[in-house]
Amino acid sequence: MASFEDRLLETRLRLGRRVVEHIRQGTSDLAERPMRNDVSVYTDPARHAAERQKLFRETPLVACLSRELPGPGSFRTFDETGVPIVVVRGADGGVRAFLNICVHRGARLVREAGGHAKLFTCWFHGWSYGLDGKLAAAPEAERFDDALCGNDRLVSVPAAERFGLVFVQATPGSIMDIDAHLGTFAAELELLQLEQAEPVKSGQLPVKANWKYALDTYGEGYHFAALHKQTLAPFFRNDITVYDRFGPHHRVLFVGREQEAWLDLPESEWGVEHRIGGIHYIFPNTILFAGAVAPGKGYYTTFRHFPGEAPGETVTHKTIYAPKGVHSAEYRQEVEAAYDATAHVVETEDYVVAAQGWGNLSALPPGSSVVYGRQEMALQNVHRSISEAIGMPLPTVSPRLEAAE
Repeated sequence: MASFEDRLLETRLRLGRRVVEHIRQGTSDLAERPMRNDVSVYTDPARHAAERQKLFRETPLVACLSRELPGPGSFRTFDETGVPIVVVRGADGGVRAFLNICVHRGARLVREAGGHAKLFTCWFHGWSYGLDGKLAAAPEAERFDDALCGNDRLVSVPAAERFGLVFVQATPGSIMDIDAHLGTFAAELELLQLEQAEPVKSGQLPVKANWKYALDTYGEGYHFAALHKQTLAPFFRNDITVYDRFGPHHRVLFVGREQEAWLDLPESEWGVEHRIGGIHYIFPNTILFAGAVAPGKGYYTTFRHFPGEAPGETVTHKTIYAPKGVHSAEYRQEVEAAYDATAHVVETEDYVVAAQGWGNLSALPPGSSVVYGRQEMALQNVHRSISEAIGMPLPTVSPRLEAAE
């Protein structure tokens, strides 16, 4: 049986060979055909409400990476779905999640964004809970008689940990099958060794656009040459995509211009350990990008997209990580600089266009459509997967408008 290192190298080489072949042939991975999508998938309040319920309350979501809960008593609040949740690593090392609500009178229990605690104590009346969610103490408990029976623990929500990722499902009493959710993508995530990734810097990127419109920009490099003339286009080709689908998830590689030199080099000199990473999309809302600031100095960045109450409100939670931990002050500064650079590109280029573009959709007549090219197959499959998950078929594009075109 092949070792983990052999599997990792073979995966990178296999992807590198596909990159080289596309460069040599002037080709790209492509969908069978273009796809039209009605603009209402971005603007319809009913569809938006169904997505918020089915995808953000009833589907496993990435809450954080494992190193962000480094030991027993480590906790993080997770409010992004609209449900107040606290995620904690228990005394046994396992991950649990509870509604961040004191069962006495409904006050918010944990007010810090994260930290370490042995007990969680409500600031309203001082009720305290252990890391297992059980009521540990309540002032004047004897005066509640038997009313504490059945009201003596926090309300739990499903949580699980796989491959350095912590998942939460924001509906009490629901069942989360994380292994079924990840499916064949699990083997690809395992290769990233995310359990070693150390958080370096985090922030939020708001945008006045539908969450899917914001998500779309992470699935195609077709826009690099036009939108990112000075930032990404000098370093990445916009005409080659290496794409692999794993159920509702996917991996996308954009080809770096320096990889054109690989055509004249043996595989041993490609440096695939530094140049093969790309975007890993974890359905429904998480983008995990693997890149490098220099050979041997990689970084991971997560972009987790969360919709607001209205269809045109989104907040992207962005965190950058050192894949093997921070080994020097210089490296930390380089990773922080990578965070700042990518955040600047997203805020001043991608999200400016996203806000303007999404706002323009409401000015189009009913039945209007957007179109995804064959090179935008990631977008095609994401929208189909979302539609299937919420049980709402994609609208049929108006034949009248297509004929007019």
